[in-house]
Amino acid sequence: MRRMIGPFTGDPRPAWKRSGLSVLRCFLLLMFLASFLGPLPTARAQSQVPFSKVQGVLASMTAEERVGQLFLVTFQGTNTEPDSQIYDLIANHHVGGVVLLAGNDNFVAAPDTVTSAHQLVNSLQSIEAQVTTPTPVPNPNIKDGSKIYVPLFIGISQEGDGAPHDQILSGMTPLPDEMAIGATWKTEMSQQVGEVLGSELSALGFNLLLGPSLDVVESPNPAAQIDLGTRSFGGDPFWVGEMGKAYIAGLHRGSNSRMVVVAKHFPGSGSSDRSPEEEVATVRKSLEQLKQIELPPFFSVTNAVDPESLVDGVLVSHIRYQGFQGNIRATTRPVSLDASALSAIIALPDFKNWRTNGGLVVSDALGSQAVRAFYAQSGENFSPRVVARDAFVAGSDLLYLGNIASGDGSDDTYSATLRILDFFTQEYKSDQAFAQRVDAAVTRILAQKFRMYDLFTASNVLTSDAGLATMGASQQVMFDVARNAATLISPDPQALNTLLPTSPNQNDRIVFLTDTSSYQQCGGCVPQDALGTFAFQDTVERLYGPEGSAQIFASRLNSFPLSELELMLNGESKENIEPSLERANWIVISLTDVSKGQISLLRRFFTERPNLVRDKKVILFSFTAPYYLDATDISKLTAYYALYSKQPAFIEVAARVLFQQIIPLPAASPVSIPAVGYDLITATSPDPAQVIPLSWGEEEQVPLTPTVELTPVTVEPTDVPLYRIGDTIAVRAGPIFDHNHRLVPDNTPVRFTMSMRDESGSILKPIESVTTGGIARASFVIDRAGEVQISAASEPAVVSQVLQFDASNQGSAVTVVVPTVSVTPIIIVPTVNTPVPQNDLISPDGHPRLGVWLISLLALFGGAILGYWAVSRIITPRWGLRWALCIFLGGLLGYNYLALDMPGAANWIASGGGALGVLLLIFAGEALGMLGAWGWMRSVNEPTSRAN
Repeated sequence: MRRMIGPFTGDPRPAWKRSGLSVLRCFLLLMFLASFLGPLPTARAQSQVPFSKVQGVLASMTAEERVGQLFLVTFQGTNTEPDSQIYDLIANHHVGGVVLLAGNDNFVAAPDTVTSAHQLVNSLQSIEAQVTTPTPVPNPNIKDGSKIYVPLFIGISQEGDGAPHDQILSGMTPLPDEMAIGATWKTEMSQQVGEVLGSELSALGFNLLLGPSLDVVESPNPAAQIDLGTRSFGGDPFWVGEMGKAYIAGLHRGSNSRMVVVAKHFPGSGSSDRSPEEEVATVRKSLEQLKQIELPPFFSVTNAVDPESLVDGVLVSHIRYQGFQGNIRATTRPVSLDASALSAIIALPDFKNWRTNGGLVVSDALGSQAVRAFYAQSGENFSPRVVARDAFVAGSDLLYLGNIASGDGSDDTYSATLRILDFFTQEYKSDQAFAQRVDAAVTRILAQKFRMYDLFTASNVLTSDAGLATMGASQQVMFDVARNAATLISPDPQALNTLLPTSPNQNDRIVFLTDTSSYQQCGGCVPQDALGTFAFQDTVERLYGPEGSAQIFASRLNSFPLSELELMLNGESKENIEPSLERANWIVISLTDVSKGQISLLRRFFTERPNLVRDKKVILFSFTAPYYLDATDISKLTAYYALYSKQPAFIEVAARVLFQQIIPLPAASPVSIPAVGYDLITATSPDPAQVIPLSWGEEEQVPLTPTVELTPVTVEPTDVPLYRIGDTIAVRAGPIFDHNHRLVPDNTPVRFTMSMRDESGSILKPIESVTTGGIARASFVIDRAGEVQISAASEPAVVSQVLQFDASNQGSAVTVVVPTVSVTPIIIVPTVNTPVPQNDLISPDGHPRLGVWLISLLALFGGAILGYWAVSRIITPRWGLRWALCIFLGGLLGYNYLALDMPGAANWIASGGGALGVLLLIFAGEALGMLGAWGWMRSVNEPTSRAN
C-alpha cells in the first residue's frame, strides 16, 4: 500500500488537493457518525442490503413476476426439459422457489444421488437464467420473456438421522438428529454439525433450508399417537435456543452465508400429540404460557447478537391453540391460517426488530394432510386458492404449497398451482391493499436473496461440481457427537459396576435383537437398510473380533430382527432364534422406533418368555428418544443406554459402550425421563452442593469454577476500593452451576440480600435478579453506617460467599468469607484407561490380533519340534514325542491364559512390551511343560541315555 503523507510531513500535493481530501474525509466521518443516530440494524438485517437495489428490481417486475415470488412449489421426478411442468412454472409463471422432496422422486438412487441432485439444482436455476437473458432465437416455450433475473430459492428439509426426515439419504455425511446434538450439551458441536450440513447443501446448490426445529419437548408424552421424538434439541427452552443459535451459525458459516435458514415449527409444537405433517394438533396454552416455554428459542434466534446466529425466517406450523387469548373454551384456527393469532405473536416486542429488518414468515406445506383434515373437519371445502389466500392474509410472506391439489381430485399439483397464481394475480390487480401486502412480502424475499447474492447473475448463482469431492468427509465430527451424546439411563454407575464388572469375552455368546428399518431414495429405487439386522454385530466383529482386539469369537454372535422375535412369540418362527437366546449370556436390544408396536413386543417377550432372559445380561440401546420405556420395562434390563440417533457413528459408539471402552455420563439426557425420575427442570436448576461465588465491582473477581470449602475461610483481597456511606456497591453472583455441572440457564432467579447492623438493630434489603451466562448482578446503596454483609441464594443452592465490610465515612475494604458447605458435593471421576502398546500385533485394548496368533502358533510348534529333536537324540524317540507333547501343552496353557482374558493378562501384555509379552507367556508355559516331562520321566525310571 502507498504510504500516506500528511499535511505536516512535507506533503508535495497542491493545497487545493489537500483541502479537497480534507473535505472528503470530513464528509465520510459525518456520514459514519450519522449512522449511529438512527436505530442500529440487526445483524444480517435488511438495512445491510441497499434499499434502492431491492426497489429497483421490484419496480421493474410485472404483477405476475411479483406474485410468483411468493411461492415455493414442488414437482415430480427430475425432468426439467422445456416440455416439463416445472419448466413452465419457472419460465412462464415466475415462481420464487422450488422445494425438492424424496417423496416426489426428485432424487435418484446411490451412487448417483448427490451428483444428480447437483445437476438438478443447477438445471432449475438455469431455467430462470435462460428465460431472463435475451437470445437470438425466440423460444416458443416462453409465453412472455422477462428481462428480470432473480435467483430461485432451492429448498430442502434435511433434519438428520436419515430416513424418514432426511431427503438425501446417501452420499452426504450421515448427520445425527437434533436430540443427539442436544445430548452433548455442547454448543460448539451443534455449530460443527451445522457447518457440515451448510457446506454440503451449499455445494449441491441448495440455498434454503427448512430447519432446524426449535420445538421444546417440555413434558414427554410416551402415550401420544405421534410425538416429535428426536426432532428437537431437548426440553429446556434456554438450551434449545442456545443449540439452535449455534446450529444456525454453523449453517451460515458452512454455506459462506449463501443459505436462508428457516426455523420451525413456529410458534412451537413441542406440546402437541400429533405430527405437524399429519394432523392439526390442539394445544391448551395461552399466549403467556407460550412466551414461557415454546417461544423463547425463537426469541433467541431472532435477537441473536452474533450475526451468523440470526435466523432468516420462521416456518409457521399448522397447530391451533385452546385458550390462546385467555378463554379456555375458545380455540383458534391453525395459527398458520389465523390472521388474529399469528399477528398477535409476530407483534410481540421480541420479534419487532427482526420483522422490521426483513425476517421472513414462511408457511408450512399448505397441501399437507394436516391442512386437508382441518378443512374437512370444519366443514369447509378444501380449495387450494382459498387455503393459499388464508395463509397469505394470516401473515406469511413465502407460501410453501407442497403437493397441493384440489379436494375433489379435479386438479393435480401443477393445475392447482396455476389456479393459485392466476387468482393471486387477479387480486393484485384489483385490490390495492392486497397489492401492497404482496409488494411488502416480495421486498423481504428479494432482500433475502440479495443477502446471498450481491449480484443477480447466473454465474454468481450456479455452483461447480468441485465441492462434491468432499461430500461425506466429516465422519470424525459425527463420531465426536455420538461419543458425547451417549447417556447411561439406568442403573446408576455404582450399580452398573456391580452388574457389569467386565465386558463380553471369548467365552460369551451374544444375541443381537435389532429394530430394523429400511428406506427407498425414490419410488423405483431398491430398498436399503437404514439399520440392518447385522449392523450392530458387524460393528462388534470389526472392533472386537479376530481382525480387531480378538475379545470375542465371531461364531458366538447371532443377530435377529425384532420381527423374528414376534414370530417366535407367535410360534411361527422358522429360524433358530429360540435356541440362540437359550444359549446366550448377553442379549443386546437396539430400538430405533416405537410407532409399530416395538415397546409392546418387548413387554410380551419379557412377560411370556422370562426363562430366555433369566440370569442373562440384557442391554438395551435406544437409538431414538429415551422416554418410551416405563419403570417396569427398565427394571427387566441390566443396563439401559440412550444414543438418540441410528447413524453409523452411533452404532460404533454403542459397541464401544458395550465393551466398556467408552463410559457414558449418567443421566444427562436433554429431555425428562419420568420412568427413572430424571426431571430436566431439576437437572438444570442450581446444584445445592456448591458455594455461590460473590464478587464486587463490574469486573470479575472469581474464577469460573465452583468453590467448595470444608471450613470457613476469610479472604483479604488487595487493591480493592473503600466503600463509604453514600456509595453504591455492585455485586456479582456466580458462576452458578446446575446438577449436570453446567452453567444454569439464563434467567435463573437469584436473590441477593444485604444485611446492615447498626445501633438500632438489623435491616435486610433483598434484591431479586436473574442470571445471564451463569452470572447474576445487583447493586446496593450504602445509606448508613454499620456492619454490612451481602449474600446470595438461588434455590435450591442457598449457600454463598459473604461480602463483609464496615460502612463509615472513612470507608472500609471488602472481605470475602467462604462458609462451610452442608451438602456433600457429588464428584464424577472420569475413568482413566491404562495405556497399552499399540501396533499391528496388539490392539488398543491390549488383546492379541491375528498376527500374534500366528506367531504364537509358530512358537508352540517350534518349541515342540525343538524339544522332540533334542530329547530323541539324547534319550529315545518315544521320550522325544512325550517331551514335545508336554512342551506344546504347556505353551498352549500360557497362551490360553491370555486368550481367555484371565486376571492380569492385559497388564502382563502391557508390561511385557505387547507381542513380546505374549511370547514370554508362551515360553513360560513351555518351560513348565518341560518340567512336567522331566518329572514324568523320573517317575517311570526310564534310562537317561541312549542304549549303545
